[in-house]
Amino acid sequence: MLDSYENLNQTQKNTFREIANKLLANTFLARDKKDNKENYYFVVSFKEIFDEFFQILGYQLKLDQSLGAIMLTSDVNGGYVKLKRDETIILLILRLLFHEHLKETTLNENIVISIQDIHEKYNYLDIKKRINKTDLVSALRLFRRFNLIETMGDITMSNTKVIIMPTILFAINTEEITEVYNSISRIVSEAGDEE
Repeated sequence: MLDSYENLNQTQKNTFREIANKLLANTFLARDKKDNKENYYFVVSFKEIFDEFFQILGYQLKLDQSLGAIMLTSDVNGGYVKLKRDETIILLILRLLFHEHLKETTLNENIVISIQDIHEKYNYLDIKKRINKTDLVSALRLFRRFNLIETMGDITMSNTKVIIMPTILFAINTEEITEVYNSISRIVSEAGDEE
């Protein structure tokens, strides 16, 4: 690995370091997210070096070029983010909305929804505890940081558009959408605000 890394010029080494740290902090890169595009293609170009580097740390780099998504995974039980109950439900709702809208589009097109769509799906699922605006905004900011979504405007407004990135398929890795519905039902049936 060191030989391949040493063949990079100084600018490439700096870029490599920045992207490696970004992946360690944010787990995902989405090709179609504006601030990820250059990083995504850099990883694709130098994937072998990234693979060797992360292997030393106990991580694996998953790349799906058809989705335009990269995810950093680990075999050890570390590096996971514990989500609150409401954050988990919102993430699962985003996965449901991605699935529903994917039927109408192709993977080459972005899945665009509105904040109102999230509220409507939340209501449709008949969850007794309503999501408040502060918790929703906080969750969306978290998911934006992890490159699962991109927002187009003020996320406090119900008509604001949200792009759901294909990285959501890595975050909620299931082939059966009924598993997502079952997960939501199980979370809702559990009492309290457990993580």
